[in-house]
Amino acid sequence: MEPQHMTVDIPVGTLDVLEWRAIGAERGTVLALHGFPESPWEWEAVAGMLTRQGLRVVAPAQRGYSTGARPEDVGEYAIEHLSADALAVVDQLGLESVHVLGHDWGASVAWWLAGHHPERVTSLTVVSVPHLTEFARALESDPDQRARSAYFALFRQEGKAEDVLLEDGARRLREMFDEHVSEELVDRHLELVGSRAGLTGALNWYRAMRRYDLPAISVPTTYLWGRDDPAIGRTGAEATASRMTGEYRFVPLSATGHWIPEQAPDVVAAEVLDRVSSDAAPA
Repeated sequence: MEPQHMTVDIPVGTLDVLEWRAIGAERGTVLALHGFPESPWEWEAVAGMLTRQGLRVVAPAQRGYSTGARPEDVGEYAIEHLSADALAVVDQLGLESVHVLGHDWGASVAWWLAGHHPERVTSLTVVSVPHLTEFARALESDPDQRARSAYFALFRQEGKAEDVLLEDGARRLREMFDEHVSEELVDRHLELVGSRAGLTGALNWYRAMRRYDLPAISVPTTYLWGRDDPAIGRTGAEATASRMTGEYRFVPLSATGHWIPEQAPDVVAAEVLDRVSSDAAPA
């Protein structure tokens, strides 16, 4: 099913949003937040499975990715603004709360929403990135995680990172997907981040990054992590459980790397559906 297109106004411009509508009676709405260097299309396979089970999936091209929302000031990419954008989408839908699904940087925004706005998050499914406090602790104390995140130093260099990642037809951006994502889907992602303006908007998320300290998470949460993820090590992934006060499920996936929504969309969809079904079950 082809998604519908909508727009959402935010203080710095307009977000482009994809909406996959539920087939049959609607059971709820999933707000799906993409990562780097991707686009809302990373959720296409997952959304196809969820809509057949009665869920609507709404996936914005986030700040910096949407062509109408690329502020120049790096400070405009602080996570408080990114989470406010996500809530603006929920508000436009006329909903008090939604099921939140996030991958990579989208997972970071999802964690922030659940930590600071739990009343807006019915359930949380996060993919790849651990609880932000534990990720920060791993970056500070775990040599393995520091090595895995060494690329942050390049990404935070304004101008140089764009030059390196865009040269030779954006070869290095394409190589990040390591053949785990179809060429057609990579091309769709690069429609947003394959230009200098789009890539700068996406990299500004890294440039605005700071140490994030979150409260414990009280909403029902599932965290999926690929054991072969080159960017996220075991330390933060396993320590995430210590930050949960609500019902929690940790799903480590063997023979799976960073691009879980594309590599294992059936697993992602099943975990979201399990959260939705648990929320709908009588107390």
